[in-house]
Amino acid sequence: MLKELRIENFAIIDELNIKFRDGLTTLTGETGAGKSIIIDAVEAILGSRADATMVRSGSERAIVEGVFRIKGNLLSEIRAVLKEEDLLDDEKYLILAREIRRSGRNIARVNGHSVSAALLRKLGEHLVDVHGQSEHLSLLHTRNHLTLLDNYSLTDENLSVKGDLKAYRKTYKCLSEVEELIKELTQMERDTARRVDILNYQIQEIKKANLRVGEDEELRGERTRLANAESLANLAQESLIILDEGTPEAPATSELLGQVVSALANLTRLDASQAHLHTSAQNAFVEISELVVELRRYLETIEYNPKRLNQVEERLELIDNMKRKYGDSIEEILAYAMQAENELDNITHAEERLEELEIERQELLTKLGKQGWHLSIKRHAASKKLAQGVENELRELNMSGARFKVSFQQKEDPSGVPVEDGRHLVYNAKGIEHIEFLIAPNPGEGFKPLVKIASGGETSRLMLALKNVLAKADHIPTLIFDEIDQGIGGRVGAVVGEKLWFLARDHQVICITHLPQLAAFGDQHYHVSKQISDGRTTTRVKSLKGEERITELAQMLGEVSKGTLRSAREMSQRVKERTKVAP
Repeated sequence: MLKELRIENFAIIDELNIKFRDGLTTLTGETGAGKSIIIDAVEAILGSRADATMVRSGSERAIVEGVFRIKGNLLSEIRAVLKEEDLLDDEKYLILAREIRRSGRNIARVNGHSVSAALLRKLGEHLVDVHGQSEHLSLLHTRNHLTLLDNYSLTDENLSVKGDLKAYRKTYKCLSEVEELIKELTQMERDTARRVDILNYQIQEIKKANLRVGEDEELRGERTRLANAESLANLAQESLIILDEGTPEAPATSELLGQVVSALANLTRLDASQAHLHTSAQNAFVEISELVVELRRYLETIEYNPKRLNQVEERLELIDNMKRKYGDSIEEILAYAMQAENELDNITHAEERLEELEIERQELLTKLGKQGWHLSIKRHAASKKLAQGVENELRELNMSGARFKVSFQQKEDPSGVPVEDGRHLVYNAKGIEHIEFLIAPNPGEGFKPLVKIASGGETSRLMLALKNVLAKADHIPTLIFDEIDQGIGGRVGAVVGEKLWFLARDHQVICITHLPQLAAFGDQHYHVSKQISDGRTTTRVKSLKGEERITELAQMLGEVSKGTLRSAREMSQRVKERTKVAP
């Protein structure tokens, strides 16, 4: 919902900061005071066209900023849009801004980040409907009508399409998956011969290599030993000389350690408390002896073998070549071979699999056709109740001759889903029909799409009727009505005001009006006035409460007098009584 609107240097507005509450907000004031300019400012932050003519005379730029509180089902929709643009900052509030420069350049911002006007429009479609001469009206977009009808059906358990739509979409998903498989296998068949040759070659090449996991590491170790055989032998021999053989200049370590063992044995005989020293020396002697044995064994394995070294190099080169083709490791190479074998098997049995899938596809088409048909029946029933509800609302709004209906359009296609009357129909994820709301505003006129109906107050009343009936189904949180009272009198104005008040129990509603009977229903009332100072015209907005509001209602009735003040108080009291007992 719109919580705050800040406007600076926009048309005749120098600076305004308006805070909005939930419920119904009414804006009143003389013609030309700037009420519609405030709505124009809202439309600017919703992505409407904005140009230099909107910048206040004498200023270089105009700025409009709106703060919206996001909650309920709307939160996930807004989060999805923001996430795509990497603009997800605050889950509860969204700040839309527009800077219009006299030079002609426009800057749009979301949460302080520069964005395109297109993104503002995309977000605005979820946030606000401006009823009047607005391009933001979601009800004018045919793409929304089916969803609105389905949501409306949920208000009546007998008409609800929830279960039918869920079953239909489940079948549609299965059918889409089967058709995707058919598409893949059909494409595979076209390339069968070439692909089979490639797969066979790859599988045989990998099998012929006879790879073993860990083999490359072992070979690299062996290559190191073969390439350094002479150095390894010299180092091992040098260690043996020091440990066991000795030289004329220095006896072997084992001989010296044997002398230590003998000396400590004699020491132990004289001092038994030091027996552990003798034991440690004996253990060291044993370990040296074992080390010597291991070294001699290792020395015997070392050989200078250029032929084997070449074999190892060739094997490693083969493995590296295979890695370049099929994977970064032997595990990946073997996995690729398995995948290739599975693909080859699928190709080999593709024709058989295609026949199975086509049978499954036909079964799913038949099932989807039945589900779509029953879904359509439910929608037709809901549309009749919707039409009746809208026409009832229009009668109360002094448009008794207006008629409303939901147009169902189905298109035949030989490859579509079969339905009970023998036709085959085009289908999509939502069903087997395209729907559109149609209106006949006056007796004798044919039905027309909503987008082609007359503008001004007539349009606003039509939309109010629709919004009232669709209140629970429509998730747009903020509704703005401009000129809704055009061409209607006080009695109907009271009816419109009451309907707006009821609508504002489920939505935030902002309404510009010249009728006191309507304005009296506002939960919040702003007076818009025009002031001239130093030769400049400026718009001012003031919140009205108590006696100030009574005076404004009296002023709207005529010249302020005891009579108009009394009428204004009576009007206000009737509204309080009506809204107090409202269900």
